[in-house]
Amino acid sequence: MKSEFALAFNEVLEERGLPRDVILAALESAMISAYRKAVGASAAQDVQVVMDFDTGSVSVFAEKEVSDSIFDERTEVLLEDARKHYPDCEIGDLVMVESTPKDFGRIAASTAKQAIQQKIRDAEKQRQFEHFIKQVGEITSGIVQAVNSRQATIGLDMKAEGIMQKKDMIPNERFRIHDRIRAYVVSVEDTTKGLQIELSRGHRNFLRRLLENEVPEIYHGIVEIRSIAREPGQRAKVAVSATQQGIDPVGACVGQRGVRIQAIVRELHDEKIDVIEWSPDAAVYISKAISPARVSGVYLNPSIYEHKTATVVVPEDQLSLAIGREGQNARLAAKLTGWRIDIMSVSEAAAKALVKLREDKSLANLAQQEAETMTRVEELLQMKSDGRVLNMDDSALIGRFVDRVERRGEADRKDEVDAHMAELKAIRDGIDPRAFEMSIYDVPGIKEHILVILQENHLETFGDLIFTVQTNPDTILGFNGIGPKNFEEILDVVNTYEFPPMKVEEVVEVAKPVEEEAVAEVVIPEVEENPVVEPVEEAVEEVTEEAAEPVLEEVESVQVGVEAEGTEEKSFEELFRLDTMRRDKATTDDDEELNQLGPSKKKKGKKRRGYTVEYDPDQDTDVVRYTHRKGEDDWEEW
Repeated sequence: MKSEFALAFNEVLEERGLPRDVILAALESAMISAYRKAVGASAAQDVQVVMDFDTGSVSVFAEKEVSDSIFDERTEVLLEDARKHYPDCEIGDLVMVESTPKDFGRIAASTAKQAIQQKIRDAEKQRQFEHFIKQVGEITSGIVQAVNSRQATIGLDMKAEGIMQKKDMIPNERFRIHDRIRAYVVSVEDTTKGLQIELSRGHRNFLRRLLENEVPEIYHGIVEIRSIAREPGQRAKVAVSATQQGIDPVGACVGQRGVRIQAIVRELHDEKIDVIEWSPDAAVYISKAISPARVSGVYLNPSIYEHKTATVVVPEDQLSLAIGREGQNARLAAKLTGWRIDIMSVSEAAAKALVKLREDKSLANLAQQEAETMTRVEELLQMKSDGRVLNMDDSALIGRFVDRVERRGEADRKDEVDAHMAELKAIRDGIDPRAFEMSIYDVPGIKEHILVILQENHLETFGDLIFTVQTNPDTILGFNGIGPKNFEEILDVVNTYEFPPMKVEEVVEVAKPVEEEAVAEVVIPEVEENPVVEPVEEAVEEVTEEAAEPVLEEVESVQVGVEAEGTEEKSFEELFRLDTMRRDKATTDDDEELNQLGPSKKKKGKKRRGYTVEYDPDQDTDVVRYTHRKGEDDWEEW
């Protein structure tokens, strides 16, 4: 038994190469399971396994009840046998007793080996999943193991296999067995059939990762990839921009003599790659996206609900190049920029402009201004239709005419969009703000499955639903699963639902610092004599013994206040100084009263009468508000 177990253990350990603790846990679980199966032990019984990896011996300990007589050997042990290991045990105690069966050899080893192998397969599968889930969105390499008409099987690291469907391959790409290839990891799923790893070489992000590997500026963030449009095996367009001044993003991607981009082209089986510089200006961006064709003008037609459309005008000899083979160049430019692109020649654009000027009444003024030019353009277009070649001046004249008409139309469309946006804003502002805080699932009167459809179509709140119904109700009718009857129910709820009245919050008015009824008005007369200075000076003499510095400040305040009394209009600073003077006088009066009471009373502290001074512009005088001494509640009235 020992040798068989040791051999099985070493075989699995060397074959799988997994951590020792993983194998140990699997082995213990397998041996316990083999013991329960061999003796028919209950799953509730505590069973432990002790293994000696040096000798390969295995001991099984089972929990049994101490008894004076044996009824079931699987669950009971005699008292004298139990006291050999547990001297203090009594009848009824539960003890762990060695219970290794005599025939626990060959069958147990075989069972343990099978269980261990299953545990190890599960652990290996988990390790594979944890490894490849981190590889999603990255490039990995592998060896082709099998190829058929539908897919290719790629052998990866850790004995894993990846699947590449035919749609994810580059067209006309052929694989042979044992070829090493690179692919983009699209997804990793742990299924009952095993680990499913989806690979792709036609994904646009495969090109993105190749650029990051070949161009250090992209890897370090100096150059940023803005957008990628790709038709695998044929052509791709990449828009890049620099994050630092003085960096040529296109030159960095192409490399010296095209060495960097050529390495990627070879990896993609001669797929043509156009690298352009991204621009925040949509017209400039679209113009570069049409490259290598030369563009005469780009005119934008933004829309609220439909796709944004751009009209691109090119010279006659550039029309086929701008469109590309089977419209490929125009199609990739549209994917790259996110705009719907209409490409036309200068003559086609001129003919369209003539029709627009004659039929559109809003352009009557422009048509009147361009009357002579329109006549000349018609003549030149007729000459061209007759097969005659136009000179450069005539072609330039047509181009300028088209540009003026299209620019005017572009400005008008922009004004329409701005007006429409203002209208939408007004509608949104007219909706109760509480509607945008109310979840779509809280709307009463609408069936639950309809609410789910609305939420799946990005209508998260009741406010979004109201806004959509008021601005573009056809959008809701276009949702899959919502018919006219359901739409009527939605419309009825939107039109009839009323929010409860908003709770009016009580507004607490802050009391003014000076109230006419609560504050007495004191008119400070003009000072004819100087009755304030003398008592202040006496107070200064008394206080100087205790604190000299504060007294000096008080004297200065009094002097300033006296100098300011003769003025008719008092500034804020003067009023503040006057307030300081009044406070000093009140303090001095209190000190004199305390001095009369004797030293024992003086130690109790000074009781000051608080007050404020406010300037009343209506009466052109100072208003003083006094407070009683401590213990009195109300304000004094003077």
